[in-house]
Parts: sequence; C-alpha cells; structure tokens
Amino acid sequence: MPSPGPLSYSSVRAYLECPLRWKYLYIDHLPEAPRGYFSFGRTIHSVLEEAVRPLVVPVARRTPSGRSQRTLEDYRPAGSGTEPVAAPGTIADTEAVMEMYRRAWVSDGYTSTEEEARYRQLGAEILGRYWETVRADPPSPVAVEEHLEASWDGVPVHGYIDRVDRTPEGGLEIVDYKTSRELSAADARESDQLGLYQVLVRENFSDPVERLTLYHLRSLTPLRSSPRAAGALDALYGRVTTVRDGIRAEEYPPTPGRQCPRCDFRKICPEFKEVPGTERDRLILLVDRFRDLRDREQKLNAELEATAGELHRAAEQLGLHRIPGTREVAIRRREETWRFDAAAVDKALAETGRTERVDGSDADAVRKLANDPALSAETRAAIASAGSRRTRWYWELER
Repeated sequence: MPSPGPLSYSSVRAYLECPLRWKYLYIDHLPEAPRGYFSFGRTIHSVLEEAVRPLVVPVARRTPSGRSQRTLEDYRPAGSGTEPVAAPGTIADTEAVMEMYRRAWVSDGYTSTEEEARYRQLGAEILGRYWETVRADPPSPVAVEEHLEASWDGVPVHGYIDRVDRTPEGGLEIVDYKTSRELSAADARESDQLGLYQVLVRENFSDPVERLTLYHLRSLTPLRSSPRAAGALDALYGRVTTVRDGIRAEEYPPTPGRQCPRCDFRKICPEFKEVPGTERDRLILLVDRFRDLRDREQKLNAELEATAGELHRAAEQLGLHRIPGTREVAIRRREETWRFDAAAVDKALAETGRTERVDGSDADAVRKLANDPALSAETRAAIASAGSRRTRWYWELER
C-alpha cells in the first residue's frame, strides 16, 4: 500500500472534506487559484514571524530516545545567581514592524485594486494595534513558526506552529494566529489544529503543554483552552488514522458539500463534469424516463400499501389467513420483533452481581437471558419486562 507520508492538519481536513480534492492537491499536485484572503493571512503571519523571532529563548527538546537535550539556559556562569545566560533580543518599534509589512506584502489573488487596498489598510491597523500590546506586555516565546514532526502511535504527523510560549507556571502555551472575521471560544476548545499541535509539541519539547490558544488578531483576543484530554486526542487520532487508511487504500471518492462552490477542481470533478455534446440528447431522454418511472413507482407503492391494508382489515374481520385470487393465493404472514432497554437489563443483572453489558438490539441474546434458569425468577421477570414487542403483518403470494 502507498504511504501517505507525514500528515498535517490541513491535509487531514482536506481529505475528510473531500478525498478526491485531496488527491488533486497532494498526489496530482494540481495548483489552486490564489485568493486574496490567503495572501493576506500569509503576509500577516510572515511579519509576525520576523518581528517576534528576536524574542525567542530556546528551551529543552526531546531526543529520539525521549530524553531532554540541555540548552543554553542550563549553563550559568559562576556567581551569576539564577539568571539565565540566554535572553530575548530587543523588541522592534512599531515603525520597524510596518516596514516589515511593506516588504512582506503579497498581491496575489485579490479581485481588484480596491479590494487589495482595503486588505492592506486592515493589515496595517491589525499589526499596529497588536504590536502595541506586545510592546506593553512582551510574550516569552520559545519557538516561532516552528516546523515539528512526530510519530503519533505509528502515524507520521507534522505541522508549522506559529508560536510556542513559556507560561508563568513554567509550562508551554501553543499560540496560533487567526486573521478571520469571527472566532469564538468554542473554536479554540474544538480545534483539531490545536489538538494536533499539542501532540507535536508534546513529542518534541521537554516541558508540558499547559494552554492552547487561538489568537484573534482583529479583536486582539486570545481565546484560550486547556490541553486536550485523552478522550479528545483519541477521537482526533481516529480521524487521522481514517485519513491514513483511506490514502493507503487509494480511496478518493468525490464528496459533495458546502466546500464545492469554492473548489478549483469542479471542471474535472466527476460530480460536476459536463455531459459531452454527442451524448446529451440520449442521456436527457434516459433521465426523463427515469424520473417518470420513479413517479410511477411512488404511486404504485402507495397503491400497494393501501391494497395490503384493505386485505388486512378484511382478514381481521373474517378471521382469514389465506385469500385466493384468480392466479395466486394471498397468504397473511406475521413478523414479530423485540427490542430491550439495555440499561434496564444491565441494572437487573448488576443486582445479581453480574457486570456484563448487554446489547439491547440483540433481542435473541436478551430473551435467552430472560429464560436462563441460572437467574432468579425475579431477575428473569425484570429482564422480560424491559422488552417491547412489535408485530407486523404482511402478505405473500403463492400459486
């Protein structure tokens, strides 16, 4: 089976949205059209990387064996007390950041010079206001725009993390900048991107991850959440392995959804590919015939159900189970299904000291329990009373 290579958050999201689009991007390497809002985001991220990097003070990393590597902070000159040797550099002034912005600007993808000018003004305002908060309260970054790789229980993953900060408590905070219009605390709590970054930092740094943060630059709002619990990481791992397994099996079905209108591959996607002109008339006739047959099918099903109901009522009134016609005999059949309340069955068993869990949809297994002579009569009665029976009558034809 082909190896998917290291998976990033963006590639996992792309596959889960539409495996065929993933193939176009990551196997066929088809280009997507540039978009202004992507260029805007890349520009802002590039400026913040350049401006914040002088403040970075490295910390211990994990070696392949899991041990910590020592850093410059671990080595202190004699008589220096507790002050580390490593220290952050000088914080740039706002005008220097604006100069970085002018150099970094990318013009690709904007629909007009007016749109580009509006975004450019917005970016200057965002960076100016944000940098004033940085100068007033400098962060303590230990890494900026860091590319990290890890093997997550056998699955290779990677990602570029905007910033990793030292917290006042001595742990690490993962910070991801967002330039989107709106962002909520729920976005931070539920972000798969932050969850994957937590795994990457955990596997690469010696200190624990204490906070996950989406920083909304437009409102200067850090939306913080606690590190993902084991259950949330297990669920994320399940999604990552679903993508890994799909790629290994070379499963790339198109998956239509809300993402389709903005997809650059509609012209070659089988979901939207146009019918060749030479086949159009023939296929139009087939589609119209299919529609007519479907309409007739729905009408016949309704008529069939009404006729079966009328036969059933006549059979009930006359006490019949076989009604002859001119060619076949209609025979009335009875189907009985049971369903049990699994919680009630578990409770009845627990009172006897038995701890197994019962599938309420497996009626045969539960009914077997209800007749198990090893259980007391009270327990068997409790199990039986947790069930409900559904009876369905239907007709068969015989010659």
